[in-house]
Amino acid sequence: MSSSNRPLPESEAVLLAGNIKATREDWLTVALDVLISEGVEQVKVLGLAERLSVSRSSFYWYFKSRQQLLDELLEVWEQTNTGAILRQAEAPAQTITEAVCNLFRCFVDIDLYNHQLDFAVREWARRSGPVRRVIDASDARRVAAIRAMFERHGYPPQEAEVRARVLYFMQIGYYTLELHEPLEERLSFVPEYLHAFTGRTAPPEELADFEAYALGVRDRRKR
Repeated sequence: MSSSNRPLPESEAVLLAGNIKATREDWLTVALDVLISEGVEQVKVLGLAERLSVSRSSFYWYFKSRQQLLDELLEVWEQTNTGAILRQAEAPAQTITEAVCNLFRCFVDIDLYNHQLDFAVREWARRSGPVRRVIDASDARRVAAIRAMFERHGYPPQEAEVRARVLYFMQIGYYTLELHEPLEERLSFVPEYLHAFTGRTAPPEELADFEAYALGVRDRRKR
């Protein structure tokens, strides 16, 4: 076992406990920022410590190794991004168009679904077989949740599967292409998107409710 990965003796742990300036959440937050902005190769203990202005040794008070940190970053991605899609797909809705609007909330609210994190993890998967397998399983769960959403609203299983794939893969492609369009322009397409995804016309009150939500998110982020 290398000295960098050894368990801390109790006396040393007490010393660190009295001097640590960064919390476990601080390490995770900075690691997520680096993952998103610079890629997984730059998620290194020394670099994170320099960003936090703490000693490298304090990292091992919270994590056994860099690999444990990477595993936890992947778990954060699953809990936030995949979790958001599953929750929104399962949210109560009177109509399929309302259900899809619930799902659309993920894609206008970075607090629900961080598309930059999603992109960073997919880039990471290009270099890691285990991460690729996690992403594949997560994508399958997301599509299954959306398919179940369509089925609850009366779509036959095969049609529900295809509509789920079209909706989900289109949205992932949207972020992969890094399209940058003003929110107002994006909202102007919502009625047609809903019709394309569902074959139904959304009532005005559903459109107004989603637009209010999206604009509220934008205004909140400006503060």
